[in-house]
Amino acid sequence: MQRISHPWKVTLVVLVGVFVASLDLFIVNIAFPAIARNFRGSSLAGLSWVLNAYAILFAALLVPAGRWSDRAGRRRGFIGGLAVFVTASAACALAPSVAVLVAARAIQAVGAAFMLPTSLGLLLPEFPPERRAGVIGLWAAVGGVAAAAGPPIGGLLVQASWRWVFIVNVPIGLITLVAAVRVLSERREPAGPRPDVLGAGLIAAAIGALTFAIVKAPDWGWGSVRVVTLFVATALLLAGLVRRSQVHEAPVIEPELIRDRAIALANLGALLFFAGFAAMLLASVLFLTGVWHESVLRAGLEVAPGPATAALFAVPGGLLGNRFGQRVVGTAGTLLFAAGGLWWHAHLGATPRFASDYLPGMMIGGAGVGLVLPTLSAAATAPLPPARFATGSAILTMSRQVGSALGVAILVAIVGAPGRGPGPFDHAWLFMTCSALAAGATISMLGPVRLHRPVTSEVIAPTALEGQIGRAAG
Repeated sequence: MQRISHPWKVTLVVLVGVFVASLDLFIVNIAFPAIARNFRGSSLAGLSWVLNAYAILFAALLVPAGRWSDRAGRRRGFIGGLAVFVTASAACALAPSVAVLVAARAIQAVGAAFMLPTSLGLLLPEFPPERRAGVIGLWAAVGGVAAAAGPPIGGLLVQASWRWVFIVNVPIGLITLVAAVRVLSERREPAGPRPDVLGAGLIAAAIGALTFAIVKAPDWGWGSVRVVTLFVATALLLAGLVRRSQVHEAPVIEPELIRDRAIALANLGALLFFAGFAAMLLASVLFLTGVWHESVLRAGLEVAPGPATAALFAVPGGLLGNRFGQRVVGTAGTLLFAAGGLWWHAHLGATPRFASDYLPGMMIGGAGVGLVLPTLSAAATAPLPPARFATGSAILTMSRQVGSALGVAILVAIVGAPGRGPGPFDHAWLFMTCSALAAGATISMLGPVRLHRPVTSEVIAPTALEGQIGRAAG
């Protein structure tokens, strides 16, 4: 039996970690109805923090964690992040209350924020330059596989208990942890400025306050003192972030990047698009289980064609974007995603008709996602020199996660308590459509985007951190 060479051992270890972390972004949505049934009496607003605590902390810590790992060692960052992720997964599985589950999910996000940015930095030095494009494609494909596999795997695990969606991370993570200690070599960059932890805290606090205001506004009133106070606090925190970014040596958001028109529009487009995407994903699960009364397993299988279609269209989307321009292909993708929402608004009702009513909207929308992801990644990194790809792509991922948190919050405000029939979901599909159209209008203003050569074959697959491929070019 032929022994596995060291580079491929490193590849296996890193990709297993990336798969588990990427899977977690999708699998918890499928478990959401089962979690709600377990913690009876908890509101949808309260339960939404199971998703949003992860999204907000991940967004805020991604850049500082990546920079710390570059300084202190990427092996140390990956192994430490994986250990935190596994420990937090066990805590999620044992959580006796929603509050404990939310806290454990926040800790999970800390682990993922360290683990994912370091993965390519560990992987690529193991291969000669002429083989790196293929390795990058393999790394990126893992995220696409995780996206497509998440819903059915989640549905299967929930048959035993929702806690299994977290338990499954523990044995896989422990085996990967032992292998990582034995296989990975330390990689670090020359010492640079310390990452801006305070800036990360300002981002988390600002998005947390805004999300909390949106979630609670239907109960407290949009003009109530508490909601208005939260909106004002959000504005003040963001102002503090802007000021901090102007004076810190290594800010979370570098002002000179955001001043670039293409980068700024790509990040705004990502925020708007992923608000609609996150709302669509959770609304689909709630609709299938709450209105059509499908089992969680069946709902997972019915959602799966969307991510699978996105993965199928991502490679053509990247190639078409390079040929016809990111503006054209990205705008077309948002229009397809909006068309999926309009299809559901026109066809979905109380009577279950999966093949004729639900599936077309999911596949049309999935095709749109597959076109949008690579074009946003290219637009956010193309104006940068190769050494800055990692920073630009990390900011794009941050925008995606912020948009996801806001999308879930807005969905909670729209739907209220699930199980009241299809009516509230009609508004959810319209929100999905409007978010996509707003993103399309933003992307349409991009103008021509000239790609740097190293990016061409790298930003092609839909993963939680597809833009981190830029780290390879450094």
